[in-house]
Amino acid sequence: MDGVVGGGTWPKLIVTVRQGDNGDAVKALQVQLNARGANLSVDGAFGAGTDSSVRGFQQSAGLSPVDGIVGPATWSALLSGGGGGTGGGTGDVLSQSQAASLLSSAGITWSSSGNCSNRNSSSCTSFDGLRRASADGAVALKHAVGGCGLTITGGTETGHAAGTYSHANGYKLDFAMVSCLTSHITGNFAYSGIRGDGAALYTAPSGNVYANEGNHWDVTFTG
Repeated sequence: MDGVVGGGTWPKLIVTVRQGDNGDAVKALQVQLNARGANLSVDGAFGAGTDSSVRGFQQSAGLSPVDGIVGPATWSALLSGGGGGTGGGTGDVLSQSQAASLLSSAGITWSSSGNCSNRNSSSCTSFDGLRRASADGAVALKHAVGGCGLTITGGTETGHAAGTYSHANGYKLDFAMVSCLTSHITGNFAYSGIRGDGAALYTAPSGNVYANEGNHWDVTFTG
């Protein structure tokens, strides 16, 4: 498996694959995703990590639906160089290093129980595949709270709830619960009810939604 798409590889590639599938087409898919910033084992097993990377690529490439199913349109975008990858740093999607640089330059820190940034591990805090609008929103929040320290505790890594406006698709970041951040949110943003899981919601004028999940603020950046 060398990732080179030659005459013998094409017939194996242009088949639809999805989570649960195995084989050479999945290996070729994993090679292509890794070339765009993913960190997958090229084992031919289409598991949750490959699914997450596919969805990130589909989002960045403007494909619809973002469903994790690799059919002709997704193969075409992958092999033609279309889209921004799973976090490859073009367009509206950032790589881990790009997002980390942007956030750290604004004075934002991050932490994880595993002290890691692997998108495919739930114990890490990853920015791989984070939307540029989400990173910009975090920076704007930091500027608004001034000297209040912001620490991100959740990013695009696996383990969060699914959905269009999800962590995996780069729309959400979790921030550690500190009193100065809470005061800013509750004092400046409109209370907008209770989410189904009991989290109190506040909506900023920008449309960003802040959910109080007890030990952290779950923020959806809709810009």
